[in-house]
Amino acid sequence: MDTRRTCFALVDSAQHRRPPKPHVTRRLILILILALTASSNAQDWLTYRHDSARSGQSSTSLQLPLQEAWKWRSKHPPQPAWPGPAKRDAYNKVENLESRLSFDRAFHVVSAKGRIYFGSSADDQVRCFDAKTGEQLWTFFTEAPVRFAPTIHDGKILVGSDDGHAYCLSAATGKELWRYRAAKRDVRIPGNGRLMSPWPVRTGIVVRNNIAYFCAGLFPSEGAWLCAVRASTGKPVYKLPLSGTHPQGYILASQKHLYVPTGRGKPAVHIRKTGKKLRDLGGGGGTFALLVGDSLIYGPGKTGQLSEFPDAKDQVATFHGLHMIVSGDHSWLHNGRDVSALLRTRFLKLTGEQRRLRAESSALAKSLKGRKKKSALIKKTQKKIETLGSRLKKIEKQLPGCVLWTTPSNMRYELIKTKKLLFVGGDGVIAAYLATTGKEVWRGKVRGRAWGIAAANGRLFVSTDEGVIYCFEGAQR
Repeated sequence: MDTRRTCFALVDSAQHRRPPKPHVTRRLILILILALTASSNAQDWLTYRHDSARSGQSSTSLQLPLQEAWKWRSKHPPQPAWPGPAKRDAYNKVENLESRLSFDRAFHVVSAKGRIYFGSSADDQVRCFDAKTGEQLWTFFTEAPVRFAPTIHDGKILVGSDDGHAYCLSAATGKELWRYRAAKRDVRIPGNGRLMSPWPVRTGIVVRNNIAYFCAGLFPSEGAWLCAVRASTGKPVYKLPLSGTHPQGYILASQKHLYVPTGRGKPAVHIRKTGKKLRDLGGGGGTFALLVGDSLIYGPGKTGQLSEFPDAKDQVATFHGLHMIVSGDHSWLHNGRDVSALLRTRFLKLTGEQRRLRAESSALAKSLKGRKKKSALIKKTQKKIETLGSRLKKIEKQLPGCVLWTTPSNMRYELIKTKKLLFVGGDGVIAAYLATTGKEVWRGKVRGRAWGIAAANGRLFVSTDEGVIYCFEGAQR
């Protein structure tokens, strides 16, 4: 639906009627403005993976085939804080470990109002480019690496740095509007091959209801804080100490909670309004995470497993994958071998019942210990266990039916979704698949591994570990 055309049609038809009262006219104008603004915002990419839930989805449409419109290459490639994972975990006998600290392998792009913004871990800058031409419009220096994507909010750019500060810049000019430092001291130490604050901002910044949330601190012995400040002014709302933790990975915000990844450790859940910590979740660690309502899905652990925790409670499901997209009843994921679509609600229902039946069967089996083998109760219990076993076998046969389609793909670095397409990043390549069928419909070449993908207002932006940012556009734009 073309919102602008619809709005102008409403105005045009209104001219042929009796002039409305002034307050009605003002109300109509306000509705039209809000409709246009909502349409624009829905196609912007305002933060890492689009929104505060890190959903990885944009409503923008891309006209295939895509063509390279421009590219920019940094003089120096990204300088990740941590090297890749070891080849094996000998103690736990796990081979081919997945990376659980891959948040800064590329310069991740955000975009709004015809501009793109990104930070650099190589030269400590935040840059603004014209999204159409690739022309650099402004640049801003921090005093240490910028490892996380900025967040765009109300004409402002909010970004954290390893120098320990959260910055707010004018989106139009790059002028500093305010900065906030959680630590009392502004010092530098050697760390990750650079000079940095002992209390770097390693969670990115997320904004909800004009409040900006982030963490400062990395080393448990030095302390860390969960911070909430007014996005418009930088005025503190709260600053709470985090005990024995090392926040690292993009922070997420739901209506009720904040979710703080800790790299190789387990994510923590806090009450968003007060900052009070509720608990640590389980799972195998990792810095990929997304929210579905108040359910957190994160990973990939050591072996490429995504774990789901509903409403900050116990784990309910695991998925074999590195990244996931969720929309309604469906989800899409990839694991380095294939891309697939899953009927997620059906899968959760079946696995939930499977888990309940297994627990019941296990409890019944334990109750048999020490009892006489020929008692009536024993026979009744054994019969019930057999019935539960039959039901479990039936569920095992139904689970494969939850997979809607599977397409072979060795691309493993990123996964996002636009209106109709999935885009997957690989080594030297990026590909598009139809979300409905999994058919590959486009493939483009890039230099390096495509760790970052963003889609906004009809354009696709790809960032690689060689410090190259590509802009692709539809051939008919």
